Amino acid sequence: MSIFISIASYQDPLLASTLVSAYEHAKNQADLIFGVCDQSDEPINLAMLPFVDQIHYEHVNPLLSKGPCWARGRLQSFFNNEDYFLQIDSHTQFNEGWDVRLINELQKIEGNKSQGDYHAKSIITSYPRSFKVVDLPSATFELNAIDKNTQILAYRADSLFSRSSFSRQVGISCQHNEITHGCLLAAGCIFSRGAFVKDIPYDPNYYFYGEELSMALRAFTNGYSLFHIPDLPLFHLYTETSNVPRKLHWDPEDDKNRAIKWHEREELSLNRLDALFAGQLDGNWGLGSRRSLEEYAYISGMDLKNKIVLNLEKATKASLLESLDWKVNPLST
Repeated sequence: MSIFISIASYQDPLLASTLVSAYEHAKNQADLIFGVCDQSDEPINLAMLPFVDQIHYEHVNPLLSKGPCWARGRLQSFFNNEDYFLQIDSHTQFNEGWDVRLINELQKIEGNKSQGDYHAKSIITSYPRSFKVVDLPSATFELNAIDKNTQILAYRADSLFSRSSFSRQVGISCQHNEITHGCLLAAGCIFSRGAFVKDIPYDPNYYFYGEELSMALRAFTNGYSLFHIPDLPLFHLYTETSNVPRKLHWDPEDDKNRAIKWHEREELSLNRLDALFAGQLDGNWGLGSRRSLEEYAYISGMDLKNKIVLNLEKATKASLLESLDWKVNPLST
């Protein structure tokens, strides 16, 4: 069962260690295919990796980069009908046997036939647990593996419709270790069937704000269902540390030399999110016809089209999603 792993990287010294961790901790190493868009001053030394023939690698001058969604969109051109698709960030670490675990969990979700086709096209997503860098040269990391409960994504109560259609989201640890329904998506952890790449191609016109919310709604309205699993076998570096300095895309040193500045791209991205929810985008970039925004509002408590919070607890707490049986279609309850 082949897995295409999409990794967009920007000036990230952890990129090589992410590739090595994914490969070394996979049970079926030969089934991994990597797509890497490395936006950095200097390319990584691919020759040091024994699985170099499994990597599609593109090095981009960071001054020419147009942001994370642009990079993720470029990576999908490397997709060659692999069975599964995994999108991660370039500062990720993996548990042993992560590949088999994700495949088994997705097949378990898809195998639930009692609720019609709600589970037929599914996505496993979440904000992975964190890790700390102990020593970068030796790639020594400390994984935060203690909390094995399911991590749910919810809207942030202090950022609802903070920028027109855009609301921020947050990860919340559940009080159980069962599969859980979801209504939001994390761009740093998307696992689904390979068909997802063609059904929901990455829109390069988004920048940062709007990326995850637009993907979640395009997927949901095209018949994909979102799920969170316990003990997710991925870990993410969330904080900048003194021993791992790196520039971000909006770093003034790089941005001053670009024709279009990051804040201009961000404004265009937010406008595109408004257009998406208003039904003004056509084809693959727009909403699907399998499900409606009204159905999304029912499960999420958020009326995105009219920018109204219908149910604050649904939108911002883990309690509702945590209480639902993952085997039951939440739109039928």
